Amino acid sequence: MPVEPSQTPADARRIARDDPAREAPLLPAMAVVKTPDFHVVGYSVAGEESVVQVPELNVVFDIGKCPRPALTSDFCLLSHGHIDHSAGIPYYLSQRFFQGMSPGTVLCHSQIAAGIEGILQAWAALEGKVPQHHIVPMNPGDEFELRKGLIARAFPTRHTVPSLGFVLLDRRSKLKPELAAQQLPGHILRDMKARGEEITYTVDIPLIAYTGDTSMGETLLQNSVCDAKVLVTECTFFDAGHKKRATVGQHMHVDDLIAVLPQLRNELVLISHVSRRTYIRWAAGVLSRAMAKMPQAPRVEFLMDHAQHLVVRPGKAASFAPPELPDKEANDD
Repeated sequence: MPVEPSQTPADARRIARDDPAREAPLLPAMAVVKTPDFHVVGYSVAGEESVVQVPELNVVFDIGKCPRPALTSDFCLLSHGHIDHSAGIPYYLSQRFFQGMSPGTVLCHSQIAAGIEGILQAWAALEGKVPQHHIVPMNPGDEFELRKGLIARAFPTRHTVPSLGFVLLDRRSKLKPELAAQQLPGHILRDMKARGEEITYTVDIPLIAYTGDTSMGETLLQNSVCDAKVLVTECTFFDAGHKKRATVGQHMHVDDLIAVLPQLRNELVLISHVSRRTYIRWAAGVLSRAMAKMPQAPRVEFLMDHAQHLVVRPGKAASFAPPELPDKEANDD
């Protein structure tokens, strides 16, 4: 945009910033799924890129190539080191430092923590510095407090390299039922607590579970995974002739998913990491025909069936603003 003679540089920058024509499409087209508690935003195609963000919880599961909205999450929970899941880590950490944001924190399997540090050191030879960051080694069962009352717990998965899944827990303290029934005044409860008496118990509410790449249908049956409000799970293969591919690559085949679906108590299951060779509508048909024979099953949708053409403006990291979602049924034609 040319600068008019009467405009100051500040005027030109303001006009450019406010010009809708300068909005750029966010590529690739990110999926946006609205749930009652949060949004799930992401892109996941097998072998190409996987990144799944929950903006309201300040978390991104895997980082893919680090699309711009992912920069706004303080925590990256990395399921494993394959490049389609981890390529964006140096950019994520460097850009957060460059834009004056707090240092990024990466939770990862303990066996790949040193490898991530090595990548950052290698980039330092090009950039001239290592950005401030935190790498948190995790093993199955380990927990990390993201903020007060929000816990990330790692759970085991099985893939060709060291891998983890993560479940986010809303951890709450509740007054013991026997004390609540007595309706004791606050000062008495405070005195009891001061004397060291246990007056509360802990309740964990699983909000969202993310498997990353895994070959086990049984992965989904673990405690807090099968009853998380939202479960994001891979299912890479749907063709009956691709079972051997699934076994070799240690990925989920639709038959593995079908075997465990009736036992899942999730409100929503989002399928990710579908191979590009698979047409989603055809895969959905395969799955819906199998589910029609089940006595019960959770709601199942494909993450990339919710792809939206978001736009961002040039400048700092794009904060997530949910668009008006179209009526899905009205667009099925």
